[in-house]
Amino acid sequence: MKIILIAGMPGSGKSIVAKAAKDLGLKVYNMGDVVREYTMKYYGVITPETMRETSRKLRGMYGKNIVAVKTLERIDPSENVVVIDGVRSLDEVEVFRRSGETIIIAVHASPKTRYERLVKRGRPGDPSNWEDFMKRDMLELSFGLGNVIALADYMIVNETTIEEAYMGAYNILKKLVEKNAEDKG
Repeated sequence: MKIILIAGMPGSGKSIVAKAAKDLGLKVYNMGDVVREYTMKYYGVITPETMRETSRKLRGMYGKNIVAVKTLERIDPSENVVVIDGVRSLDEVEVFRRSGETIIIAVHASPKTRYERLVKRGRPGDPSNWEDFMKRDMLELSFGLGNVIALADYMIVNETTIEEAYMGAYNILKKLVEKNAEDKG
């Protein structure tokens, strides 16, 4: 199995890469869904604070790689290529490496651009002010996200249009899928 990992700070554009993957017929698993489910279980409400606390609590109780372990449990083993949206640490990367060949795609955008996107997006758990945004960034970096981004196999800089980022992601993913088919054939 080939496992394509998407890494990036909140609001960088990981969902654009996930959309390109889905458009290519790939199954996408979002690691944030695991945290959101546990947040609802623990707190009954999703806010920036409850999401941060759940992330800390899960990793403190079950280990730094628990979100990856829980995500891996959801993967259909018959899939040839899967995409994991939201890997945050090298510990998590290692969980996936034990299950197949991994490729890391990092998505980057400036803090200002990301903040504006998150405020506009308004997903449960997204920050509504700069202070919450910075707290979330610091939490993500404390998990080791910067190390994953630094060691990425591909980098998409997402400072222009959604269409441009989408095409960059689509082309990278298409090449990876085609290479996987050649390797299997």
